[in-house]
Amino acid sequence: MLSRVASSIYWMSRYLERADNVTRFVKVNMHLILDLGLDQGNSRWESLINASGDQEDFKERYGTSDEKNVLYFLTFDRKNKNSILSSIERARENARSVRENIPSEMWESINQLHHHTQKHSRKRGIIDLQQFYTYIHKLGYMLAGYCDSMMLRDEAWHFLNLGRMLERADKTARLVDIKYFFLSARTQVQASSFDTVEWAAVLRSANSFEMYLKEYHVITQRDVTEFLICDSKMPRSVAFCVDSAAGSLAAIEEPVDSQTVAGKEMATLRTSLEHSNIDHIITNGLHEFIDIFQYNLNIVDEAIYKTYFHMSAQSPVNDVSLSSCISE
Repeated sequence: MLSRVASSIYWMSRYLERADNVTRFVKVNMHLILDLGLDQGNSRWESLINASGDQEDFKERYGTSDEKNVLYFLTFDRKNKNSILSSIERARENARSVRENIPSEMWESINQLHHHTQKHSRKRGIIDLQQFYTYIHKLGYMLAGYCDSMMLRDEAWHFLNLGRMLERADKTARLVDIKYFFLSARTQVQASSFDTVEWAAVLRSANSFEMYLKEYHVITQRDVTEFLICDSKMPRSVAFCVDSAAGSLAAIEEPVDSQTVAGKEMATLRTSLEHSNIDHIITNGLHEFIDIFQYNLNIVDEAIYKTYFHMSAQSPVNDVSLSSCISE
């Protein structure tokens, strides 16, 4: 496979996953505020900016983390390269360049997604955007179905899965980090039943609420963190995503006699997770653990770029490395 084609498939997948994850974060936060009558203070909206990793850009251009600013920045701001609109535009451009390598239904759905997003880009209010986010969410499932039920398990699929899993691992880790910090900062006096509700919202953001209850029955910070970081059976956990990404990278490397730099960095990342214990992680600092994980994830991404994409003519719709979407 040409490195240009592999790069486009990899980044198409990452951008689609990025748009889906931002939609999940916004939608769950929105339901917490509307359905439960929670305080609509700026801190609740600011946590979404922190989860995206774009705090500096947002503060420089917007200043105030209110509903209107945050929703526009995360959804329709073209200057924000990680917004839903920007991610979908870049995913479409990459998909267009590799139409012969993906199912025609997938290309048509991405194109439809692009036009639907453009159509709604003038909307600003939380009420107006509910149906839009639901649409993005459902189409994400459809695209995932096309990938997994129609594509051959060849190099194209493995590059697609590699990008999807690395992006998902990053966003799950960031979501846990931000919410853990936000809720743990409360004093015992401030703690309330809303803590349980908000951890339930974190699980819903990762599509894992029902599966969590089957495993743990009671919602606690410690158990939610273990489920989303360490549980290799949960499809959106950090451990599962890294395992899946490592499997796809191994399949791509299979014809090669020796392990590439990308393979070695991925093995290091995977080993660090396999030997992690949640109680040890929390005792030594969850934030520090996730910081190190995301730094190592960035190293893996750069190694993949140098190993497989470096010789391709990089399109302006592709990021060169994960550092553009991870704040170190």
